[in-house]
Amino acid sequence: MAEALRVGIAGLGTVGAAVVRIMAAKAGEFTRQCGRDLVVTAISARDRTKDRGADLSGAKWFDDPVSLAKSGDIDVFVELIGGDSGPAHDCVKAALEAGRHVVTANKALLAKHGVALAEIAESKGVLLNYEAAVAGGIPVIKTMREAMAGNSVTRVFGILNGTCNYILTRMEAEGLSFQDCLKDAQRLGYAEADPTFDIEGHDTAHKLSILTSLAFGTKIAADDIYMEGISNISQADIRAAGELGYRIKLLGVAQKTESGIEQRVHPTMVPTASVIAQVHGVTNAVAIETDIVGELLLSGPGAGGNATASAVLGDIADIAKSSPGFQHGPVFGRPAKELRPYKKAQMRTHAGGYFIRLTVHDRVGVFAAVAKRMADNSISLESIVQHAVGANEDQQKTVILVTHETTEAAVRKAVDGITKDGHLTDKPQVIRIERAG
Repeated sequence: MAEALRVGIAGLGTVGAAVVRIMAAKAGEFTRQCGRDLVVTAISARDRTKDRGADLSGAKWFDDPVSLAKSGDIDVFVELIGGDSGPAHDCVKAALEAGRHVVTANKALLAKHGVALAEIAESKGVLLNYEAAVAGGIPVIKTMREAMAGNSVTRVFGILNGTCNYILTRMEAEGLSFQDCLKDAQRLGYAEADPTFDIEGHDTAHKLSILTSLAFGTKIAADDIYMEGISNISQADIRAAGELGYRIKLLGVAQKTESGIEQRVHPTMVPTASVIAQVHGVTNAVAIETDIVGELLLSGPGAGGNATASAVLGDIADIAKSSPGFQHGPVFGRPAKELRPYKKAQMRTHAGGYFIRLTVHDRVGVFAAVAKRMADNSISLESIVQHAVGANEDQQKTVILVTHETTEAAVRKAVDGITKDGHLTDKPQVIRIERAG
């Protein structure tokens, strides 16, 4: 049997501690599957005294994660510190430069430095594995990087943030407001005390940028993603979507267009009969559309200690199974030096259907003016629904429009015109309708 694979772990939070516990509990199983023992020989964390529910007595302690990364006591460096810069970046870079394999769950780090780190890994002939960085326990990175050779991806999209999916699920199922659902998510530990990173789409955008690079062979461009969060989704939107046969999900979407690669994160209406509409709670799902296999949908737990630890352990096991001197595949599916510059598509050319909710004064001529603005911008309407929302002297109505396929430029121009006409009593709501499997 081959020599044991020596693993060093930096970061012993929920995921790191789970990795250590599972490795110990299933040591025999890992040995059978990998043909060698997996042993944690070194660790680094901020607090030596904290009880993490795992036996750490056999591992050498490093106060400095960079020293651990360079150590000759390890073969694999596992980064579970978090953050796009600082210690996380410094220790991953140091490990790769020292010829150590690296496993990370850090999507922010990869979104910012992934290509540069990939170049180092490939020049040193070591692996940089990051299954846990996107969609938790779902093996989407391995699927796209290894299992879909020969497939040309045309679109990848999905539910990539469990916090947002949990909130939208509760809003629909229980009729709760966004704020009430957010407070409950925070109480249950699904949302941070400052939830901005999740609810405004940043977390989804980081993950999407990694999938975009894998799908289309471009450099990661996390800063070139159109992004909207879910904080402006109301019960009026949830109810209207249900009446029209849709469900609202926060999707990350990347697809090829004639003008470049389009990356966008935003609330989206998907048909209630679609598979992705059935993904509830903190569950994640990723759909991949290709020319050979067609559409593939992967779904499962997108966060949590055990789900993320499972992905980390899968990456460690892959390294354990690799042969010394074996020429490893490129980090992002293509050699890092051959990744093309990202060419951003013109978002205004995006075509599709749209849901438009307008709160307007209930007076003569308003509806005709709204219809004229739509017609002036060549927007064909699939349906129109009106609801009274007030009973006082300044009575209002909600007008809900669902368009046939049109461009975002046309929709925005029409809505801007209606706003300038002075007919609205509240901010208009525009939500894209996405075809979904």
